[in-house]
Amino acid sequence: MNKRKCVALGMALVLTASSAVLTGCGSDKTKDGRTIVTMLQYKPEAVSAFDEMAERFNASQDEIYLEIESPNDAMTVLKTRFVREDYPDIIGIGGDINYSNFLDANMFMDISDFDGVSDIKPAYMDIVKELEFIPQDGVHALPYVANCAGILYNKDMFEENGWEIPTTWSEFTALCDTISESGVAYPLYMGYKDTWTCMAPWNALAVGLTPSDVCSQVNAGNTTFTEQYAEVAEKEKALLQYAEPNPYAYSYNDACTAFARGESAMFPIGSYAVPQIQSVNPDINIDSFTFPANENAEDNVLNSGVDLLFAVMKESKNKEAVYKVLDFMFQDDTIQIYLDNQSAVPCKEGDFTLPSILDGMKQDIDDGNMADFHDHHYPTEMSVDAMIQTYLMDDSDNATEKFLKRFDKDWKRYNRDLIEKVQKYEQEKEGN
Repeated sequence: MNKRKCVALGMALVLTASSAVLTGCGSDKTKDGRTIVTMLQYKPEAVSAFDEMAERFNASQDEIYLEIESPNDAMTVLKTRFVREDYPDIIGIGGDINYSNFLDANMFMDISDFDGVSDIKPAYMDIVKELEFIPQDGVHALPYVANCAGILYNKDMFEENGWEIPTTWSEFTALCDTISESGVAYPLYMGYKDTWTCMAPWNALAVGLTPSDVCSQVNAGNTTFTEQYAEVAEKEKALLQYAEPNPYAYSYNDACTAFARGESAMFPIGSYAVPQIQSVNPDINIDSFTFPANENAEDNVLNSGVDLLFAVMKESKNKEAVYKVLDFMFQDDTIQIYLDNQSAVPCKEGDFTLPSILDGMKQDIDDGNMADFHDHHYPTEMSVDAMIQTYLMDDSDNATEKFLKRFDKDWKRYNRDLIEKVQKYEQEKEGN
């Protein structure tokens, strides 16, 4: 028995009825002969939902036993296991650069023959497709749930003051001016001490002002970020005048607390912030709307990305059993367990109960008018969040020019091999 694997398994939060059914570490059968399907998922905050899913699945039939691990720092654990060639059957990760890298390393099984593929909303399948560095044949991921980002607002405060939901950039800035003049609250709260919060308005603006495949287009040599991101950068900087003084002194938790206590009328953040906000004020009446980045309301796009997808490892020897697990995971009742637990958006078509805080975004969700978070395509080591924070703190006349020049320079530095690979692919495609 591999002692290291046993320790890792014992430390992970395995969502099973009882470990007594297992024959031992490394076995693919339980004592009663059931095939073990292993899943490692990266959202420890959703462990109770996965616990309930695994319990229901394992009680439903006697041929397969589902074992779900939800370790802290799951991506580090997962990468370590890959190095050791210790692969789970299924992984549950976010639709971001990690997925892109794993796919590029040819680690995932083509699951295009899984019946449930056709039930997933095309917009989310498109979002996952755009995560491919080089276009791939087949289907390698099943989007499960998504989150949305834009503007959260205090619904009671808006109704009490007769404020209307803006649908254009001019209407939005005019509303911010009105709120400032009223003295009721700050129009916005940012919490930019945590650099990652700088990405929330950035992503929400970028999806409405630039093409969804801008990173791929830059890699192909068809455009630059200087050309594409100027308006995004300038509008994010323009938001500072409507925020709390010195937003770099306040953290994400501070921002959630301030919004929960009515210190701001709006919060440019994602739906993922709602549980934190409600932990401070359970009675706050929150709604949301798509960030009005454009002067033409029809050009606005909802920022929504795949928060959790399932991919099957190519090394899995249990395809039939894995498909039965996935079939269970994509049943409406199972998905609703997750939605109720995490206030998420289903990627599957169907009549699901969505949290009321997404009412203002529901039309865009139903219409598929959405695009992925741009930072899902950024290399982690480039630290774009810190770059944006530095830019926002720069009051010089040429701050935007300097920022965009650095963005293009650093992109080439951190994506040199990828850019070469993409451009080689484009050249070969043109030659055929």
